Amino acid sequence: MGSRCGSPGPVGNNGRVTSRTTTRAVRLDQVCADAVGVARGAITEVDPADVGDHLEAVPEGDRTVTHFFESFLAGYQGWRWAVTVTRVPRSRHVTVCETVLLPGPDALLAPGWVPWNERVQPGDLGVGDLMPTAPDDDRLTPGYVLSDDAAVEEVSWELGLGRSRVMSQEGRMETAQRWYDGEAGPEAAISTAAPRNARCGTCGFYLPLAGAMRPMFGVCGNLYAPDDGRAVSADHGCGAHSEALLSTPEPQPVDELPTVYDDSEVESVAVSRGHGSVESGEPAEDYGHS
Repeated sequence: MGSRCGSPGPVGNNGRVTSRTTTRAVRLDQVCADAVGVARGAITEVDPADVGDHLEAVPEGDRTVTHFFESFLAGYQGWRWAVTVTRVPRSRHVTVCETVLLPGPDALLAPGWVPWNERVQPGDLGVGDLMPTAPDDDRLTPGYVLSDDAAVEEVSWELGLGRSRVMSQEGRMETAQRWYDGEAGPEAAISTAAPRNARCGTCGFYLPLAGAMRPMFGVCGNLYAPDDGRAVSADHGCGAHSEALLSTPEPQPVDELPTVYDDSEVESVAVSRGHGSVESGEPAEDYGHS
């Protein structure tokens, strides 16, 4: 390094030179801290009853202090009035910089802002609503370039038809997992309550899907089934299976008890025979009219 006077001497390779900076703690200015009345008087846009007790004074810099007051504004539970005051050097006159309402540590805050495409939930789309799909959506891929679905490739290349985008392998895997874990899978309540052999894959109303989803999923076509018109897994099931039979209980044998007569309760009565009666030993008369 050269001296302040004369020409500088040769300078060698000193490597990287770093400078140290020390952070000085901000000291509370007592004149500004004592100006509680000045700070309270700066809150003029609300009723005085909405301003509560003085909570604390926090130093913000040299001769700058922020006073916090309790807030009683309706709907702002836990918020605080913050008034920042300052003064010039060698002066005891305090002036107000700004007044603002700030949330305290226990304040009720609105949830963080989330983009609309992250807030939308399944089933939120209503009649007349539009939900555009992003061009770089990972669930879709160009049907004529990157599709690994043989059925889509056959339609696109051989017939020159097809859609501009089809579901990618990642999109199909995500959809299959969502269906399988939901009400269309084997763990759904209606499926676990159905007989073990009443699986959709063996039902006559089961319509398999086309393409890569065919081995695992189909659509229910039973008018009376709760899943009618919905995609279901092959091992899903319900009580409306086409081969479901009502089990008829086998007849149970009934014990036949012998007939018992109590002679002590029977009273013998002599019966006189009327005119024209036939004794048991006499021959029967022919039927006819005289």
